[in-house]
Amino acid sequence: MTPYSFAIVGAGWRTEFFLRIAAALPERFRLEGLVVRNPEKGAQITAQWGHHTYPSVDDLLGHTKPEFLIGSVSYGANYEVNRQLLDTGLPALSETPPAATLDQMLELWEAVTRKRGRFQVAEQFTRQPHHAARLAAIRQGRIGPVHKAYVSVCHGYHGTSLIRHFLGAGFDEARILGMSFTDRVLDPGGREGPPRDPGVHEHSQQIALLDFGGGRQAVFDFVGVQYFSPIRNQRMAIRGEWGEVIDEILYTQANSGEPLRLPFHRHVAGANGNLEGDYLKGIQLGEQWVYRNPTAPARLSDEEIAMADVLQGMGEYARGGPEVYPLAEAMQDHYLGLLIREAAESGQPVIARQQPWAEIAGE
Repeated sequence: MTPYSFAIVGAGWRTEFFLRIAAALPERFRLEGLVVRNPEKGAQITAQWGHHTYPSVDDLLGHTKPEFLIGSVSYGANYEVNRQLLDTGLPALSETPPAATLDQMLELWEAVTRKRGRFQVAEQFTRQPHHAARLAAIRQGRIGPVHKAYVSVCHGYHGTSLIRHFLGAGFDEARILGMSFTDRVLDPGGREGPPRDPGVHEHSQQIALLDFGGGRQAVFDFVGVQYFSPIRNQRMAIRGEWGEVIDEILYTQANSGEPLRLPFHRHVAGANGNLEGDYLKGIQLGEQWVYRNPTAPARLSDEEIAMADVLQGMGEYARGGPEVYPLAEAMQDHYLGLLIREAAESGQPVIARQQPWAEIAGE
């Protein structure tokens, strides 16, 4: 197969994930270049990774012919960059969220719809191995129809993406109650490494209840340090009529009525003297494999596996394949995330109404 060729606009922290994926899977992906406005940053990328950088999208496209473009810039810059990518006419993959405010989302949606743009979003959480395995088990009906979810995993739009997919909520309207709290915890550091002051610090915690109707409710709970802290772990509960998933265990019962406790077991090459390599093979539930690593045997983290899966899907989409993560889905994720913040800050309930992208997506 000819590798999928792409180019990136941006040179931030998230861009490095795409650089590592392209380096680990050269038989699948070919990075044509990057748009980097800062010459010094561009020189660093070229020196470290060997890729050409360009000062503008026009300059990039004057020298390369990528099949699709990736916008990988900051939260506040996404909207303007996505409008620019749309104008190229090439398929585009936006980092999350595709726009910062509701007004920007509405304007971007109108522009993409009017120009019939081929636009997707790099929402990766449903493709992370542990979440993908849970979703596979749920969609197989292992715990029956799902009506409750407690998600303390990730912030804003990522959290609402998981909630919507676990509950099958789609673009349904929702009533949202939210509150903000302060959590005191040892500072774990972050993107830059260990903390300068490793003492106890206060961090904001957001909790919200989302009611989608039909007996379907979810609790969103997140403290920012969870992405890096070993003492603020991810927690999850998904309840169905016939069982539930609590973190890494699925509880249900056999046809005989006997209770079953089935762990999600990760199969990893390279442990305990195994000489196959160092990578995730897949995840097993009981006697069934519910997830197989689509990037094996590449040495990638779970986050990179998920992003590589998105990148693979985007390549297929650029060549006429199915959508990866439609813009409408990402708009709904961020819309709910904005309303969670509004409810938490105001202390008042808010209603998520159907937006234009819901109307189109529902046709």
